[in-house]
Amino acid sequence: MARLWYIRPESFYFIWSRRNYVNIILLVLGFILLLKGADWFVDGASSIASRFGIPQLIIGLTIVAMGTSLPEAFVSITAALKSNAAITIGNVVGSNILNVGIILGITALIRPLHIQNSTMKYEMPFMILVTFVLILLGINTTISRLDGIIMWLFFLGYLYYIFKMSKNQMEETEIKQTNPLFIPLGLVCLMIGSNFAVDAATNIAISFGVSQRFIGLTIVALGTSLPELVTSVTAAKKGNADIAIGNIIGSNIFNILFVVGSSALITPVPFEPHFIIDSFVAILIGLVLYLCTKKTRVLDKKSWYTLVDHIFNLLYLSSLTNHEFLPIRQQYHLV
Repeated sequence: MARLWYIRPESFYFIWSRRNYVNIILLVLGFILLLKGADWFVDGASSIASRFGIPQLIIGLTIVAMGTSLPEAFVSITAALKSNAAITIGNVVGSNILNVGIILGITALIRPLHIQNSTMKYEMPFMILVTFVLILLGINTTISRLDGIIMWLFFLGYLYYIFKMSKNQMEETEIKQTNPLFIPLGLVCLMIGSNFAVDAATNIAISFGVSQRFIGLTIVALGTSLPELVTSVTAAKKGNADIAIGNIIGSNIFNILFVVGSSALITPVPFEPHFIIDSFVAILIGLVLYLCTKKTRVLDKKSWYTLVDHIFNLLYLSSLTNHEFLPIRQQYHLV
């Protein structure tokens, strides 16, 4: 029994070396730059569009709506350019699992979320559909440039649908007037932050002996999902359930169609077989959300979704962690 708690002294250096401290600091700094960069870019771009007379509706549907997914976009594209495709796909799939499985669950604990008929009939099924499309396109182990074009066609169709729906509802987004210089400043922060995050995450994966897929699905995905968490929790506190749910569903669709599609247009993205399983996990969580809210159209702490979702996430995370850290435990005689 004592052997289970025995760790060789050198393993502490392996885990807590000075280099790992530097990588963790760079990773956190990268996330901070990504968050602020996305915020400044959205504010600056929205302000310029408003000054040129572009309707607030269009600004809300494009610049503001995509703002929360900018960290995923820059991290994934940067990872693809650096041939770290495991982080590209892992970041997107991991963020989508976190968005529906964790962030939406946390938001529902704060205040009950009432789901609109259009969300149940069209947007949730479309989110599940595009995840399945990702699996079909990646089943040959590569997301090619042609696949990227297909994803972009889906994305343009989705934007057209959102535009028509929002135009019928006649809702507009309040635009914050800011200095246009925030656009280049935001872009610089996004580029530097994404480079820091990708490089640090890659080094941490190498140091800990785990795959880039695991780092992308967990640490990187959690960091790039912070805008969705802040937006959804804030919306829930203000009683804006439509914004909270729409932000999550829309972000997941944007992550697959725009982020992966754009990455593939720049350079073909390898799709590891493990990502098929991870993508199916994202589909299953989406199905659980759909089935548990289909009748009541309400998501709260008493709904079956909250319980099933937490159990499902614990089982998935436990399985993922056990698989990744088994070689390390064997190396240091922990099993």
